[in-house]
Order: sequence, then C-alpha cells, then structure tokens
Amino acid sequence: MPQASTPQFTELVPPVGFPASGGLPPGFELQPTGSSAPFPPEVQRWAPLVEPIAQRYGLETEFILRIIEAESGGNPNAVSPKGAIGLMQLMPETARALGVQNPYDPVQNIEGGVRYLRHLIDRFGDRRLALAAYNAGPGNVQRYGGVPPFPETIRYLQKILG
Repeated sequence: MPQASTPQFTELVPPVGFPASGGLPPGFELQPTGSSAPFPPEVQRWAPLVEPIAQRYGLETEFILRIIEAESGGNPNAVSPKGAIGLMQLMPETARALGVQNPYDPVQNIEGGVRYLRHLIDRFGDRRLALAAYNAGPGNVQRYGGVPPFPETIRYLQKILG
C-alpha cells in the first residue's frame, strides 16, 4: 500500500473570517466613545484585576472596563431590578452555569463575565452581537436575527462601542 505523503505548507492561512492582513474582522475593533476622559475612579480601580483576566480571554482591558461601567458603574454590590449581580451584572443562573460561587466577589464576577462574553463573541462572530446577547440574552439575538430593537440594548451598545 503506498504511503500518503505529508502535505507541506508554505504560507500561513488566517482563521476563517479573519483578514489575511492579520487585522481584526469588522465588528471586533473598539470604536472611540467620543470621550477621551479616563474612566471614573470607581471603574478604573478594577483595571489591575481586569487586565490579566481580559488578556487570558483575548480581550482588551478597556473593553471590559466599558462593560463594567455600563453594567454596574464599578459597584461590586450592584443588583439590578431583574436580579443581575455584581460588577458585570451576572444573572444568578448564568453565574452558576459559569461556576461563579459568589457573584459579589469581584474576581469571580469578572472572571465569569469575561468568560461568558468570550463565549458569546465566539458564538455570534462579532462584538456587537455578543454585547447585544450579553444585555438582552442570546435568545433575543437569535429571535431577531441580530440586535434586538430594544431601546435599552441599543443605548447599551452605543455606550460601550461608541
């Protein structure tokens, strides 16, 4: 029986959906928010904690801080009227599914929130849809075939992505 030869690759091929130039595909880059002001101190104080977690999941610290600012204003004890908890406003069921035992603990909350966000980016293929899913739920993004027409979700996207 003839032996199959091993193919020789002479060039790197970018992953599907990524430009050959090595840049990010549309929807993955951060847009200026229109403000060059630094984050408020109650948000900026979490940067040293956010940075290694964001890096582990291939995301920027600034991106995660924008989410924290929009979700909780930097308050680790924040609870929304719908029951979302902590800095990244994890719903109790989502927190449990992510292995977050104490959603009020900043490390666990950020770790869980960033891991969930990374999952949504991988699932939906771009940050805009992932953020819409983070805010309105993945089911709503699927149901509407894109960003749901909810005013809260549209404002949320504008605040984070600019």
